[in-house]
Amino acid sequence: MIFIKSIQLLPKASSLIESLRDIGYSFESAIADIIDNSITANAKNIKIYFDFYSKKLSIAIIDDGTGMTGNELIEAMRPGNKNPLDDRDKNDLGRFGLGLKTASFSQCRKLTVVSSINLNKSATQWDLDFVAQTEDWSLQILNDEDINNIYKIDLLNNNGTLVLWEDADRIIDNTLLSLTEDIIYEKISIVQKHLELVFHRYLKGKKKINIFINDEQLKSFDPFHSIHPATQELSEETIQIANSKIFIKPYILPHYSKISVQDYDYYAGEGGYLKNQGFYVYRNKRLLVSGTWFRIIAQSEMYKLARIQIDLPNSLDDLWKIDVKKSNAFPPSIIRERLKKIIEKIAGTSTRVYRARGHKSSIYNSAFWERHSARGKINYSINKEHPFIKQFNEKLSDEQQNEFNSILQLVGNFFPKDSLYSDLGTNNPKEVNKISISDIELEEMAIMLYNKGMLSIDNIEELKYIEPFNKYTKEWNEFFTKYINREI
Repeated sequence: MIFIKSIQLLPKASSLIESLRDIGYSFESAIADIIDNSITANAKNIKIYFDFYSKKLSIAIIDDGTGMTGNELIEAMRPGNKNPLDDRDKNDLGRFGLGLKTASFSQCRKLTVVSSINLNKSATQWDLDFVAQTEDWSLQILNDEDINNIYKIDLLNNNGTLVLWEDADRIIDNTLLSLTEDIIYEKISIVQKHLELVFHRYLKGKKKINIFINDEQLKSFDPFHSIHPATQELSEETIQIANSKIFIKPYILPHYSKISVQDYDYYAGEGGYLKNQGFYVYRNKRLLVSGTWFRIIAQSEMYKLARIQIDLPNSLDDLWKIDVKKSNAFPPSIIRERLKKIIEKIAGTSTRVYRARGHKSSIYNSAFWERHSARGKINYSINKEHPFIKQFNEKLSDEQQNEFNSILQLVGNFFPKDSLYSDLGTNNPKEVNKISISDIELEEMAIMLYNKGMLSIDNIEELKYIEPFNKYTKEWNEFFTKYINREI
């Protein structure tokens, strides 16, 4: 056997550590990664503080978890202290042993971690400038005097951990000439919304975890609005892979007509319903990926109220290609096939009317517009059978009828579908569909039709079904009784 000579070739400390800063964390995803460690340590209360002092930003994340001994803390500060292929506790939210370090390095140049067990505190620090100067992976161990001067150290309880970010050079755009409180508050708002979504299942229930930002408690943002009675919770499916199970539960959010304007806007989420449709992938109740169809289908107005919860165990991290940031996952081929069938099931419920034989979607022939669907194509046209359009048409000569019908067809062919699609996707449909017509205007219109013989006493009751008179807030019978008596 021939032995090949080997030499130890350590990476250059300054180069590698700067590279680790650019894995791709956003500010909010980096904060979430730190919170993962707190949850894994069985913390019940996690407090985040932003300190904006002398134009410098410091961020402290404090929990009341189990804490670490000095040796455990040193090992936790080692980059890559876990093998992602090793078996882990089923509740462990980590994988690579990189999260604490890479998430912190992505945002700041100085990371300090203090951990306490029964009031016995240990503290270590990664200072990237010190690493660059020494060209050595030198972790600094802090003494008691250093510990006592750490920001928010007084809030660290008997057991727990404090993570401190200083020299936060990546949180704010470095092209800005000055750092203002408004910019910081905007960042805090983004972090708050992100955490309320990512950890929404931890933020509610009997065993909930409390998370605070500057002493303001976060609220759970349930993207499925599951407590609303109009939300459709479809049957859950289970997929077995080896000894692991994946649970999939589809939801159809309430139609805007069944929900308040405030709730409709709130549950649209950042970017609106169109952007947030699709799969929501969780690992141990922690949201990893949201609002994606995994390129199985394209985003569509038809599916914008569909959101599907997928629950994974951490034993399938490798199969789903969970990345270091825990912000990306992709289903294996065997799962994609099942997901396609689930999408088809949802589509079957929501598009049954589209696939049926062509028909007109109108009630009592009372709407001004009618919807036609046939062979997968949908068209809208003016309803020529509307009672008043029909009556008016019958009073015209043949030549006038042809001219009038041509005008109706011309108007119908130029229905502004593109503009309407855009407005429905980016605005509240209740605002888009709002009809501004007063009772007085409707009364004047009804009297005009009555005087022209297009409306008789016998069919006044039908006005409640006919546009636009179905928008009347009073009773037509009462109005016409008073009007006729007044005329007499």
